[in-house]
Amino acid sequence: MLRNAVVNDIAGLKLVRSCVVENILGDPSKVTDADYEWSVTNPGVAVWEEKGVIVGFSAADPRQGNIWALFVAPGFEGKGIGSCLLAEACSCLLSAGVEHAWLTTDASTRAEQFYRAAGWEHVGEKDNELLFERSLSENSNTGLGWHT
Repeated sequence: MLRNAVVNDIAGLKLVRSCVVENILGDPSKVTDADYEWSVTNPGVAVWEEKGVIVGFSAADPRQGNIWALFVAPGFEGKGIGSCLLAEACSCLLSAGVEHAWLTTDASTRAEQFYRAAGWEHVGEKDNELLFERSLSENSNTGLGWHT
C-alpha cells in the first residue's frame, strides 16, 4: 500500500535504507534525522507498506528539484513498488512546480538500469555517482502513469 510518510515512520525509513545491498550509504551521518523529518513534513516522502511494515520509500526535495532517496527492501524488488514510489516522487516535485528533476545513483547497479529504463537521461557525474535528469513537464511523458 502506498501512502505519505509521517514522522513516526522515520525509524522504518532508516531500516529500509540500511538493509539495501546496492547504493549503500557509506556515511549514515550524511542523512540526518532532521533531513528525514523535513522531507516527511513537507511532504516529500512516500512509503510502501506490506502488512503494516515499511518495505520501500521515496523522498523528493522540491527545494533542490531532486529525488534523494528511492529504496526497496531486499525480497520486495521486482514487484513494481519502485516504479510506484518513483512516480509518487515525480508527482511531488511536479506539484511543487519543479519541471526538471535530477537524481544520482551508483554505477553498474539495478538502480542505474531502472532509471535508464524509466527514461531518465545520464548527464554526468556528481559526488562520484551517476547524475540523471528528467523533464517532468506536463507535455512530456513524466512516468506518472507508472502507477499500476
